[in-house]
Amino acid sequence: MGNKGRWEYLRAIYERYHRAERKSKNVILSEFCANTGYHRKYAIRLLNGPRPEKRRPVPRPRGVSYSPEAVAVVRAVWEAAGYPWSVRLRAVLPGWMPWIRKRFGVSPAVEKQLLQISPRQIDRRLQAQKTQRKRRIYGRTKPGYLLKHQIPVKTDRWDVQIPGFTEVDLVSHSGNSASGEFAHTLNVTDIHTTWTESRAVLGRGEQAVQQALNRIAEVLPFRLRGVDSDNGSEFINWHLKGWCEQQKIQLTRGRPYKKDDNAHIEQKNWTHVRKLLGWERYDRHEVVEAINDLYSCELRLWLNLFLPSVKLLKKVRVGSKVRRVYDGPRTPLERVKACPEANAERVAWLEEQRKRLDPFQLARIIDRKLERIYRMANRRLSPKAMPETPVQGGTGRENGCGKVEIKTRFPLSHSHGGDDSRVTFQMSRRPTLRLHS
Repeated sequence: MGNKGRWEYLRAIYERYHRAERKSKNVILSEFCANTGYHRKYAIRLLNGPRPEKRRPVPRPRGVSYSPEAVAVVRAVWEAAGYPWSVRLRAVLPGWMPWIRKRFGVSPAVEKQLLQISPRQIDRRLQAQKTQRKRRIYGRTKPGYLLKHQIPVKTDRWDVQIPGFTEVDLVSHSGNSASGEFAHTLNVTDIHTTWTESRAVLGRGEQAVQQALNRIAEVLPFRLRGVDSDNGSEFINWHLKGWCEQQKIQLTRGRPYKKDDNAHIEQKNWTHVRKLLGWERYDRHEVVEAINDLYSCELRLWLNLFLPSVKLLKKVRVGSKVRRVYDGPRTPLERVKACPEANAERVAWLEEQRKRLDPFQLARIIDRKLERIYRMANRRLSPKAMPETPVQGGTGRENGCGKVEIKTRFPLSHSHGGDDSRVTFQMSRRPTLRLHS
């Protein structure tokens, strides 16, 4: 008995089985198993299951709805538009139709197919091309899956008691355009002491990033023990991995598209880099040297020796709210001094610098250097900041600092208007005062 015959036989005895008494059901079940060869348990599930209906005929396969000419045009538009995903490409086709007619001379039938194709069909038709172009579209310098899997993922909470375990990241200074070569800031922050170092590099080549990280490791007041980064190709590469193995440095990474895995360095990217250098584009060797002169001299001393910070100790839930408990404010240098693993000679030199330097004078030097760096920015590809204007209101209400509130397009970037406000003041978030006033 074939499958079709078994199915018809099940439909024939189904009603009789449900109307029969208990003893008769046992006889019908035994007869059904003997005729069909089914296991008794499987036969019980069939007879106690839903009513067997007539099987629908197998639908005939659909014919080809889209001609090779239409698929070729879709592929050409996909490449010309910068390889957008299917939903965006579906929206591109109607808008580009006048140029498609001129360039490809499509017939009305092909044009109708182009306007009717769905995003799902676009994914199916371009699947082979996406596989072939994957490495080129999404960047040749990205690491392979083999290397990526060799670097462990760190997602747990940092609980280190010694300095040297750091988070690193790159901050781009591309302005309004991501094309071409431009400067990046390599930002490194220590988890235990909050000590932060920065270096500028032109481009994001793996060798330049590794050399900048090596220069930072040479000036840290403790030994570099660990580097935790995102999944960018500037960090996930054989060059940096080999350097870390040679220096006996632990190399870990966060999860892709999870910035919270690197929350410490993301905060420093904002407070130590972006607030000072803003969103301008820096794309020359001269400006990179000027930025490094600022990073390696005055700024690192000003941030690590004179600016205290607090560290989160724990979170306590009180009802529906979460209360954060912080330790007392201390400078990174004070935390480094409390660590027996710190380099005694470098700590002594830093302590001497702290006694000798005047933070107000240091802030003025930082202001002058930042203004010089800003004048070297690529104005054509930098955001156009709107002039600062007082908020129009009838009450003349002032903010908590006793100053009129100011609205700007980039309120936390440095301002370069006609007034003599200081650039480093942006770290205080009060736009009408000076940092060293």
